[in-house]
Amino acid sequence: MTDILLEHIMTNYRWVFVIFFLLPLSFIFEIFNYGRNWIVFNLSTAPRQHRKKVKEVQKQVRKWKESGEQQLMCTARPSWQTMSFRQGTYKSSMFNININLVDVLEVNVENKYVQVEPLVTMGQLSATLDRLGWTIPVTPELDDLTVGGLVMGTGIESSSHKFGLFQHICRAFEIVLCDGSVVKCSKENDSDLFYAIPWSHGTLGFLVSVEIDIISAQKFIELEYQPVTSLTEAVDVFKRQTFAKENNQFVEGLMFSKEKGVIMTGNMVSKVEEDLVNPIGRWYKPWFFTHVEKKLREGSRIEYIPLRDYYHRHTRSLFWELQDIIPFGNNFIFRYLFGWLMPPKVSLLKLTQTKAIKKLYENNHVLQDMLVPIDHLKESILKFHEVVQVYPLWLCPFKLTPDPGFVHSRTNKQDMYVDVGVYGTPKVKNFNPVKVTREIEDFVHSVKGYQMLYADTYRTKEEFEAMFDHTLYKKMREKLQCKNAFPDVYGKVNKSVRT
Repeated sequence: MTDILLEHIMTNYRWVFVIFFLLPLSFIFEIFNYGRNWIVFNLSTAPRQHRKKVKEVQKQVRKWKESGEQQLMCTARPSWQTMSFRQGTYKSSMFNININLVDVLEVNVENKYVQVEPLVTMGQLSATLDRLGWTIPVTPELDDLTVGGLVMGTGIESSSHKFGLFQHICRAFEIVLCDGSVVKCSKENDSDLFYAIPWSHGTLGFLVSVEIDIISAQKFIELEYQPVTSLTEAVDVFKRQTFAKENNQFVEGLMFSKEKGVIMTGNMVSKVEEDLVNPIGRWYKPWFFTHVEKKLREGSRIEYIPLRDYYHRHTRSLFWELQDIIPFGNNFIFRYLFGWLMPPKVSLLKLTQTKAIKKLYENNHVLQDMLVPIDHLKESILKFHEVVQVYPLWLCPFKLTPDPGFVHSRTNKQDMYVDVGVYGTPKVKNFNPVKVTREIEDFVHSVKGYQMLYADTYRTKEEFEAMFDHTLYKKMREKLQCKNAFPDVYGKVNKSVRT
């Protein structure tokens, strides 16, 4: 009886648990991490400890070899600690390697790169670099996204039409291979391994550090909001701003219906009009997507937003996912009283999900990012409207180059793509998650696009290998003798295989 009552409360009144338990716990965790990271960075202890931590990873891998290589390996990090909403049980049947690599190691201003360990988060990295006057060229929006996840999976930001995906701003990878050795690879040194690592999901080795390009930063983003009132206008404006000769540093679109949306363009500036400064990251401010939606009524506007506020503009509401968990979370009274605690950690939300919530979420929710050529943007929006009708839709342009990796342009030249992000509850009748996801995947493949792999995929192995270029990946798997050491990518991301 107690279990049934608890299940009922957790399913129908989850917001009570989130507000009075998860929010305070998330805040305490955040304060602890901030203080700990500040001390470690300013005392410069991380570089000295890094080699010890890498040797510990090597020691565990050698122990796996000595045990007879009876199991495949993976990191010991529990699935609930990741930002992905994907669930899986494969870790329980594998040899777990503990990897406690959470620090910024070096900010090299002279050579313009930052070296970090893989569990460094975007919030941690942007806070470190911002006070030094630097930034990385592509800073994915959510605070808790990790460098390792963005390398082994992928990452994107509204500056990606200039700089590409997160992998394209990475200069070098340090990785522990399945024989226990450590190698460092770059475009100039072991380029095959360098290009094979992105999207490999830890199936070639254990990432232990990354060197990332940095560029000088200014204090504010001058952000222009341009409302659009038809799909044709939205696509035309989005393309024009993406390819603009004046070279917008940031381009992003939010579609609030099939016909209405707001296209945003931004540039870093140091001088501002004080009455137009809007620190959108403060706890009492409206959630960013609701702020943008108001521009549909207000017309074209310009604001000046502090750089870190802009980078993490979708963090407080987890894009718009929190409106389903805390329906009144954007109410001004709630924001003033509890906004400083937001958002709850995704990891804690996952950890405290009941079976009923998981089932409800899997059967009545869409969480997908589909990467399509920009020339197919209009038909992509129409397709998503047809099969799910989830709004807002997130639009983010990015360039792909013809490198030999898992994901690259389909031509011999640089191509422009768009990430169409779909997060929310479908408004169509008789929604079937497997059938609809399959239909979306088939459409994306037909236009020579890609699917981000943090979410569920239902491709067969043959279909999966037709969407993603496995040529270099398979070559490196064989060269590094990974078959008996790690599952392949398909085995980690496909729902029917990983569970």
